[in-house]
Amino acid sequence: MSSLTARTDPRHSPRRGRLQLLALFAVVLGPMLLAGAMYHWRFWVPEGRTYHGTLIGTGQSRAGLGVESDEHAESRWQLLVTAPEECAADCRRLVYLARQIHIGLGREADRGAHALAAGQPPAAEERRRLEREYPQLGHYRLERTAYERATPGLSGAQLWIVDPLGNLVLRYGAETDGKGVLEDLRLLLKLSKIG
Repeated sequence: MSSLTARTDPRHSPRRGRLQLLALFAVVLGPMLLAGAMYHWRFWVPEGRTYHGTLIGTGQSRAGLGVESDEHAESRWQLLVTAPEECAADCRRLVYLARQIHIGLGREADRGAHALAAGQPPAAEERRRLEREYPQLGHYRLERTAYERATPGLSGAQLWIVDPLGNLVLRYGAETDGKGVLEDLRLLLKLSKIG
């Protein structure tokens, strides 16, 4: 009699079991299908962002910009100032800003570095001034044709955040605010397991 009771009991009906199975699939597969559709058709995607610069998501490297490699800098995060020609007023401002941001890292400063890559080497007097005022500043040569090919449409001095593997992460124009760059770099250092 108990088997008859189980067949007639509405809690054990085959229809109820199928509904439970469908509900289980909906709970598991539904969010994945929704996320795939959101990615594919670009709906409900938030427009906000938490970084202040231009994100470089192309896998572009420092070497791809035409900047010579430096093994010591590759082991740390780097604030790289690039100037396709000589280091003029905007470039000098960014060099100063890069140093201030590096100092602003406080106890994390040993994980970072700052450098200048210019298309034209500075004159002897300017070079001495840079060495005197920015003793930790790295100096690189910038291959101008490679730089222009890698950065179409960009002109003037730029500030880049480069990861310890030499990949470009964020870019800032000459008018950038140091506070936003410092916030971005602190967040990257917090999230990073390298450098």
